[in-house]
Amino acid sequence: MEQPYYETFHEISPQGIRLSYLTAPGGYHPPHWHDELEILYPLNGEADINIEGKIYREVKKHILVVESRQVHSFYAYQDTSMFICIHISKKYMEKYLPDIESYRIRCIPEEISVEEFPVYFGICRLMEELTRLYMAKDIPTFSMESEGIILQALSHLIRFFSQKVIPGKNVSSPSAFEKLRIIITYVEEHFREPVSLSEAADLLGFTKEYFCRIFKKNMGMSFLEYLSEVRLAHIYYDLVYTELPVAELMAKNGFTNQKLFNRLFKQLYGCTPSAVRARQKDAE
Repeated sequence: MEQPYYETFHEISPQGIRLSYLTAPGGYHPPHWHDELEILYPLNGEADINIEGKIYREVKKHILVVESRQVHSFYAYQDTSMFICIHISKKYMEKYLPDIESYRIRCIPEEISVEEFPVYFGICRLMEELTRLYMAKDIPTFSMESEGIILQALSHLIRFFSQKVIPGKNVSSPSAFEKLRIIITYVEEHFREPVSLSEAADLLGFTKEYFCRIFKKNMGMSFLEYLSEVRLAHIYYDLVYTELPVAELMAKNGFTNQKLFNRLFKQLYGCTPSAVRARQKDAE
């Protein structure tokens, strides 16, 4: 949560793969993006994932793919979410498929057809195999076996769930999201400071009116709503993992109005900050 939400990964292996078994607090996780392709495989619960303005339901033991450089966020319904998260650098994969950058993978559970399901289910079973491999622990060939499974899953995703895109013909309005990525990174670096609508619009060289229209169209919320949600997500994280007073967390993360903070927090998370703290203590 502390690093800017242009995410960079330093643990990418020599094969261009980063494999993580993650545990994350429930609730809202704000929009972010990264250069790597992302494969998500939840091990429990359900979440809603917002990919460039469209919301999909993510259910346990079903893979979902987020393409490289796509802006995405998610809301987890469990108090604690566990999942396999795989990041793959397409640059590294060029040794296997030189034009891999032109392939756009679209693999979302609710869009899988009856005809595609056997292949999709096969990829999910590869993720199960990864989980069993991880649980076995201390296997000398763990990296070799796990990366082999991931490469097999990637090859199936490219073969059966991708389209080759002609450069300059992307249907997802890449220029708009390129601009949004600049704003997302800027907000994550400066959200603790006063950030105005005019400042954000000036950063892109837009008028306030045009900036508001473009932002809402592509993100599904206003810029000020997004700024508040980033601040609230950081506060939620600190509520779970620190013992700092709520008033201090509020001030530290850019809120100056107690009444507004309380209203927005309850609106986003469905409970009060003290309820989050109480739940955490019960879990311990």
